[in-house]
Amino acid sequence: MPTQTMRAIRLHEHGGPEVLRYDEVPIPEPAPGEVLVRVHAVGVNPPDWYLRDGLTTMPGEPEARVSLPTVPGTDVSGVVEAVAADVHGLAPGDEVFGLLRFPSFSGSAYAEYVAAPASDLAIKPAGIDHVHAAGVPMAGLTAWQFLIEVGHDLPSPFQKARHRPTTLDDGTTVLVNGAAGGVGHFAVQLAKWKGARVIAVASGTHESFLRDLGADRFIDYTRSRPEELVHDVDLVLDTVGGPRSDRLLHTLKRGGAHFPVFPGNFDEEETTKLDVTVSSAQVRSNGAQLAELGRLLDTGTVRVSIDSTFTLADARAAHERAARGHIRGKIVLTVA
Repeated sequence: MPTQTMRAIRLHEHGGPEVLRYDEVPIPEPAPGEVLVRVHAVGVNPPDWYLRDGLTTMPGEPEARVSLPTVPGTDVSGVVEAVAADVHGLAPGDEVFGLLRFPSFSGSAYAEYVAAPASDLAIKPAGIDHVHAAGVPMAGLTAWQFLIEVGHDLPSPFQKARHRPTTLDDGTTVLVNGAAGGVGHFAVQLAKWKGARVIAVASGTHESFLRDLGADRFIDYTRSRPEELVHDVDLVLDTVGGPRSDRLLHTLKRGGAHFPVFPGNFDEEETTKLDVTVSSAQVRSNGAQLAELGRLLDTGTVRVSIDSTFTLADARAAHERAARGHIRGKIVLTVA
C-alpha cells in the first residue's frame, strides 16, 4: 500500500492561477463502489478554472456545493492501487482512465492518488500513454454525448427537452466551430468516423492539423465569416459560444440542428422562422462510453492532440497557458 500522505493541488481561496497550492494531504480511502487510483496524468478542463475563479455550484446540481480547501479536477489516467470489496471488473494493477463524478466539483483529480467511482472508469487503451489518455475523458465524452449517444435520461439544466444527437452518415454535413480545441478536435474525428463531411472552423494556424484529422473544408475565422461562406449544413457543433453564436444558425439548412456546447442566447422566434433546432446537453461521467471511445483510440481511428504538459506542482502554469487561449487539443498535468 502507498504511504499515508500524498501531494495534491488545493484551493484555499478563489482567484487567479496563483491560488493553486501544492499541498501534502491524506491519501483518500475508496468508499463502496470505488477504487483507489495512483494518478499518472490529469486533464485540465474549463470547470477547473471556473471552480478556481469562484463558481461553486454546478448548473443543475444545486446541492453540489464546494467547501474550501478543495482539490480540483476530473480527468485522470493512472493505475488501480486498491479496490473496495464490492467492486468487480477492476483489480490492482489495471491501467484506467476516466471522468470523475461529473457534473460536480468533487472529482479531486489534481493529486497523486484519487478515490474514483468504478463506474466512471474504463481500461486505458493500450495504444496510448497516460498523458494522452488523460486528455480524453471530458472533451471526448462531450463530443460523444453531443454527437453519438447521450447515454442517460437525466434532464439537462439548459433545456426542457432531452438532447437527441443527429444521425451522422455520408449524406450529412457537419460544421465544427472551435475545431482545434479539446471537444472540437474529437468532434471532427467522430463525425468523420460516422462518414459525415466536416467543415472545420478555427484560426489559420490550425489548418494542416485539422485537415490531417479528416476535415474536408477549413475556414479561418480570422479572415472569413462562416455564415457568409457556408449554407445548407445539417449540423453545427459550436464549442466556442459567446454573444454572437446565433450567427451560425444561418449556415443551416431547414430542418438542421445547432448544438452549442456552451449555451448561448437564441431567439425562439428566429429558430422557428429558420426551421432549425437548438439543443444542448451536459456531459456526464460514463465509463461504458469511455470504453467505446477507447476502442477507437486503440485502433487509431481517433487521436488525442496534446497542446502542452506541466507537472502537477506547476498547475499554475497550466492554468496560465489555458488563459492565453488558442489551445490545440488538451493541456495535461503529469504526476511523478
